Amino acid sequence: MGYFLSISLLISCVLLVSLTWRLVYWVWWRPMKVERYLKEQGIKGPPYKLLYGNMKDIISFMMKEQSKPMNLSHQIVPRVYPFQYEMMKKYGKMSLTWFGTNPRVNIMDPELMREILSNKFGHFAKLKTNPITELLAKGLANYEGEKWAKHRRIINPAFHQEKLKRMLPAFSTCCSELISRWEQLAVSQGSCELDVWPELQILTGDVISRTAFGSNYIEGRRIFQLQTEQAKLLIEAAQSLYLPGFRFLPTKKNLRRKEIDREVRTLLTGIIKKREKAIKLGDADNGDLLGILMESNLNHCQENGNSKSSGMTTEDVIQECKLFYFAGQETTSVLLAWTMVVLSTHPNWEQQAREEVLQVFGNNKPDFDGLNHLKIVTMILYEVLRLYPPLTLLLRRTYKRMTLGGINFPHDVQFSLQTLFIHHDPEIWGNDVDEFKPERFSGGVSNATKNQVAFFPFGWGPRICIGQSFALIEAKLALAMILQHFSFELSPAYAHAPCTVLTLQPQHGVQVMLQKI
Repeated sequence: MGYFLSISLLISCVLLVSLTWRLVYWVWWRPMKVERYLKEQGIKGPPYKLLYGNMKDIISFMMKEQSKPMNLSHQIVPRVYPFQYEMMKKYGKMSLTWFGTNPRVNIMDPELMREILSNKFGHFAKLKTNPITELLAKGLANYEGEKWAKHRRIINPAFHQEKLKRMLPAFSTCCSELISRWEQLAVSQGSCELDVWPELQILTGDVISRTAFGSNYIEGRRIFQLQTEQAKLLIEAAQSLYLPGFRFLPTKKNLRRKEIDREVRTLLTGIIKKREKAIKLGDADNGDLLGILMESNLNHCQENGNSKSSGMTTEDVIQECKLFYFAGQETTSVLLAWTMVVLSTHPNWEQQAREEVLQVFGNNKPDFDGLNHLKIVTMILYEVLRLYPPLTLLLRRTYKRMTLGGINFPHDVQFSLQTLFIHHDPEIWGNDVDEFKPERFSGGVSNATKNQVAFFPFGWGPRICIGQSFALIEAKLALAMILQHFSFELSPAYAHAPCTVLTLQPQHGVQVMLQKI
């Protein structure tokens, strides 16, 4: 008996020592080793702090900036990323910061950006997502290797130009409802004060509901509401240190996250099953994103011998639908919100855009071909995307020991590809970098960037956002219809306060004075 007790104690001691060493390695030994290794190669930054890294300082700097609005200008980098801005001034563009125990190197060189983003199969991999973030959306944006390639092939047809053209009536219906709502508000005096930020979120939520689910868009609207709440809960989780296993604790927020996930899954599963039944009966409408996706998935399976394992599972389709919601709604709503802010402060460009819209469409509803002829509107949207990119950075990591720009990096070092910083870099764009000058894009993106990887609001390379055309067509249509019916200027109540909430959002809304034309 004593022998077995001794063995049990020995095993327990070995396990305890092993776990202790792993913990010490994770929170102290490896960070200190990586910090010293990178410093020897010239990459410096603020010192690593046990377990939290620089997260407390990052949050403290951000909270201080967000406690008050900024002056009305486009020089927004110091407000949006105050800690990183100060560290880059002190340690240089390629500097090191710590997100918990994770080393993160800032990348600002367009050539290094090209090298990182040009690899289709992830020589520089996506960051591993934690299980809490996966409750919001997983899908194409998070996959690697063969799974990413398969999903990309299956989803691609949904975003071809001819398919987007068929979705234009749904876009137009949602925009018409927005215009009618605003006209009713302005009808008594011909003008009104309105916070357009929540209005534009409703618009883009309705657009994605109709285009994703067609006749089931009312159910889609409920999914949008739930995903919006899930995103807020995710932001709160992202601002604290993630500890493995924490999600299993029955806290109020953990329980709510799981409850939302169950309801979203139930709604999506019901919609998908109805569509599968309609397909079998030959009665399916394949004009929406879900229909096109399921049709493409069926074709993919047939091309591979009707093997179900060759296509996407129901779970895969659910995840892609969740991603449609987040990416499709967020990107366009923030683009339109900042466009209205910028045009309100540059009335000459607002007038030029309106004249172009009226010249192409008159008072008629915009059509697909006409949208592609809006040169001034396109230049304006590109310049807004430069100054206020919806996604302010891209993250990648090394999956093994790798060399970049002559520097050796250990495995699992993160790279922060600083979209916002690069879009505001005077060395790339000139000393007028923080001015709104749509004429930069008069010769197209390649000419504006001198063929550098210096403008990437939708990412770049093989993994560029699959919904880029969808977002831009929706934004052009919405802006064109707003310009046909209203002029607008910022209200005295507007407070300029860009901040990152997954995307670059107006912290206090966008209050404008709408004048019916």
